[in-house]
Amino acid sequence: MESINREKEQVLERARKDGVRFVDLQFTDLFGTVKSVTIPAEHLEESFEKGTWFDGSSIEGFTRICESDMYLVPDPRTYAVIPWRVVESGSTARMICDVYMPDGKPFEGDPRYILKKVVKEAEEMGYYYNTGPELEFFLFQRENGLTTPLPHDRGSYFDLSMDLAYGVRRDMILALERLGITVEMSHHEVAAGQHEIDFRYGPAITTADNAITLKYAFKAIANMHNLHATFMPKPIYGVNGSGMHVHQSLFDKKGNNAFFDKDDKYRLSDVAYGFIAGQLEHVREISAIIAPTVNSYKRLVPGYEAPVYICWGQKNRSALIRVPRYSSGREKATRAELRCPDPSCNPYLAFAVMLKTGLEGIKKKKKPPEPVEEDVYEFDDKKLESRYIRTLPASLGEALEEMQTSKIVRETLGEHAYIQFLRNKMAEWNEYCTVVTDWEISKYLEIL
Repeated sequence: MESINREKEQVLERARKDGVRFVDLQFTDLFGTVKSVTIPAEHLEESFEKGTWFDGSSIEGFTRICESDMYLVPDPRTYAVIPWRVVESGSTARMICDVYMPDGKPFEGDPRYILKKVVKEAEEMGYYYNTGPELEFFLFQRENGLTTPLPHDRGSYFDLSMDLAYGVRRDMILALERLGITVEMSHHEVAAGQHEIDFRYGPAITTADNAITLKYAFKAIANMHNLHATFMPKPIYGVNGSGMHVHQSLFDKKGNNAFFDKDDKYRLSDVAYGFIAGQLEHVREISAIIAPTVNSYKRLVPGYEAPVYICWGQKNRSALIRVPRYSSGREKATRAELRCPDPSCNPYLAFAVMLKTGLEGIKKKKKPPEPVEEDVYEFDDKKLESRYIRTLPASLGEALEEMQTSKIVRETLGEHAYIQFLRNKMAEWNEYCTVVTDWEISKYLEIL
C-alpha cells in the first residue's frame, strides 16, 4: 500500500511538471474498444482516492440500466503524456483504469480484472506469465473511402524501395516511446500496405495495456498522415491478413524460465509441454475470444501464412504453436508462439484464456502430440487423420458453438462476461448470416 501511495504522489508531481491540464481515464469494454472519460488534472488526486464515477449501462457488455453506477480507479503505473496532445495551453495525459462497483469490489466483467485473476492463479502456482504480442495492421488511403480499401503503398515483406510508410512508422514508434513503450522492431509486412511494429516482451497485464495503447495511438498517427490504420484481420480478399502472434513464457519466482530444460531434445521442460498441450487441447473452445469477428475466419484459411491446423513444431510456421529454435546462452528466450490470435481481439481476454488453458495443461501434466515439422498445408485428409491433427473452427458461428460448451472459458471469464460475450457475438453472427452482401448480388442477381 505504501508503494502504491508513493507511486500516486510521484504521478501527481510528474503531471505538474509536464504541464498536464487534462487526464484521459481509459478502460476497455468487453470487446476491446477503448473507452475514455476526461477529467481536469486538479481532480486526479480525488480520482486516485475516491474514483471517478460513470454510467456502466452505456458500455457494451457491462451492467444493466438498473445497476449502472460504477467507478474508475487510475493505475498510476500507466501514466503517460499523450504526445499528439501536447500544446502550449496544457497537455493531456492518459491513465488506464480498473473498474469497480459501488460496494468497492472489482467489477467482474472488467477485462483487465479478468486477466488479473488468472495471472494471480499462475502466481499462486509459482509462475509469472510473460507475453509478446505482434500486432499486424494495414494503412489505407483515405481519399478512396473505406468501402473499397486502397493500400497506401505497394511494398512487400521487409521492402524498402516500395515502402512509402517508413516515415509514418517512424512517427508511430516515437509516439509509443513517448507513451513509455519500448519498441524493438518495425518493418513492412507481406501484403501491400501492411505493417508491423513490435514492442518489448513483458508481464501479461503490461503488454495487454501496451497492445490497447498501440492500437489507438496508431490510428491517431495515421489520421495525421491522412491515412486510415485498421487492425481488421482480413480487409482485402486474396492477400495475407493481419495476425497477432503471441510469444509466451512462464518464469519462476527465482527469475528462471520455467519453459527451459537443457537436457530435453527440444530444450523444453515438462512445464512447457503441459502448457502447450493445454492450449492445443482447448484452442477450439477459446477461438471466439482470440479470433472474435466474422472477418477473423476469412484470415484463418490455408495458403496465407495463417495457421489452421492444431499442432506444434519447432521451426514450422504452418503449425498453430511454434517453438523458436534454442540458441546457446538464450535460455530466457525459450517460449511458445501461439499464431492464431488476431488484433481484433481484446488482449486482456485473449491472454486470460491462453494462460488459463496453459495452466490447465500443467496441472493435469498433459503431454502434447509429437511435433510436426512438415508443411501441414500439404497434408491430405488421410494424413491429417493419421497424425490426429484437428482444425480450428471455420467460422465465428462454429467457434461460438465450441465456446457454449466450454467449462474452462466460462470459468475464466466469469458468468457475467461469459454470457454477455456470447449474447453479443451470437447477435453479430446472426446478423451476418441474414445480411445480403455485395458478393451475393454480383454472383446471383442477373443469372437467377
